[in-house]
Amino acid sequence: MAHVELDLRERRIIQKLSDQGVRVAEIALQVGRHRSTIYRELKRNRCRFEDEPELNGYYCSIAHGFAADRRRRRTKLLRDPALQTAIIDCLAAGWSPEQIAGRMRHEELAVRVCHETIYAFVYSKDGQAAGLARHLPERRKKRRPRPGRKPRDRVFPADRSIHARPQKVNERKGFGHWEGDLMIFKRNLGDANVLSMVERRTRFAVLIRNNDRKAGPMADTIINALSPLPLAARQSITFDRGFEFTSWRELGTGMGTEAWFCDPQAPWQKGQVEN
Repeated sequence: MAHVELDLRERRIIQKLSDQGVRVAEIALQVGRHRSTIYRELKRNRCRFEDEPELNGYYCSIAHGFAADRRRRRTKLLRDPALQTAIIDCLAAGWSPEQIAGRMRHEELAVRVCHETIYAFVYSKDGQAAGLARHLPERRKKRRPRPGRKPRDRVFPADRSIHARPQKVNERKGFGHWEGDLMIFKRNLGDANVLSMVERRTRFAVLIRNNDRKAGPMADTIINALSPLPLAARQSITFDRGFEFTSWRELGTGMGTEAWFCDPQAPWQKGQVEN
């Protein structure tokens, strides 16, 4: 079913019932919308006045204007061909939407957009027709639902970043420092995947077939493969920030191996791993 925006008539009903103290679930029934839609409407379009807080509240006409402004922002790339072309060129060059938006802020450009606007354009009808999703780091045909977009900063802390990795690992002077990655196949082949681990100095490669992408079994697979080696031969492993490697701490407790992480959305960090 196609998404239909709330109209002014529905917002008038929401304001009237909200002013009367009616519960959100009851408002949703009367408007014919899901209660999460009403919660989101009241939260996003509520007026807040710092000088006169007693006037704070939900006003249907103002809320309708807020929603119209957001719709106009979503179509900014369609209305500005030059900006659209520049962003497509950056995507084709390997930049992520976050990097593009961040660069715009850094250069303080007069016309700029946030990364959410770029993602919306990529997954819009025009963006899909142009195949823009293939330029994204994860190359998804459809955008992941909002609950699935989990922050990774706590899972992969900054002190485990590739930038904090010892120089001796970067220079490939010692044996025992590995790079790990996961090769995932088409969905119709099931959960089968291949874990690849390459020793950075000698380029000695180990390929292991798996039937589970979960973090716990993945950590067990790595421990079973490397633990027979002496500790000096399994000092560290560098991964990308995939969720299949979120149990990286088990490598330290299980066999005393350090873990480092690069950011798959940053091409210059990828180069530090591959070169």
